[in-house]
Amino acid sequence: MSRVVHFEIHAGNCPRAIAFYSALFGWEFTRWDGPQEYWVIRTGPASEPGIDGGLVPRRGEIDGQAVIAYVCTIEVQAVDEALAKIATLGGQTVVPKMALPSVGWLAYAKDTEGNIFGVMQPDPTAA
Repeated sequence: MSRVVHFEIHAGNCPRAIAFYSALFGWEFTRWDGPQEYWVIRTGPASEPGIDGGLVPRRGEIDGQAVIAYVCTIEVQAVDEALAKIATLGGQTVVPKMALPSVGWLAYAKDTEGNIFGVMQPDPTAA
């Protein structure tokens, strides 16, 4: 069984979004030390139930095509196999598989209802 392991907020103005969520919920944002502009969100102590997330600059304008939601990401054994199964079940890939260096492989898909979700394959050698 695969679990939700991460959520992601897409933002048109990252500093504004960080200020909003920090003030509202007390979430902590740390700039990721990777090649992409990205912030890791800590939503609470590791000893309590819940998941942490990330904040990423939105790709594209809000025009019906850009991601304008919190995206939940589900850990899978293999992204390529998951994307093939998604297509077989009537979903579609909307952001192709990409490397998150030293983290793993990530892709976004739409389910049969048009909802976007992520699938991630952990792989510390991803580049």
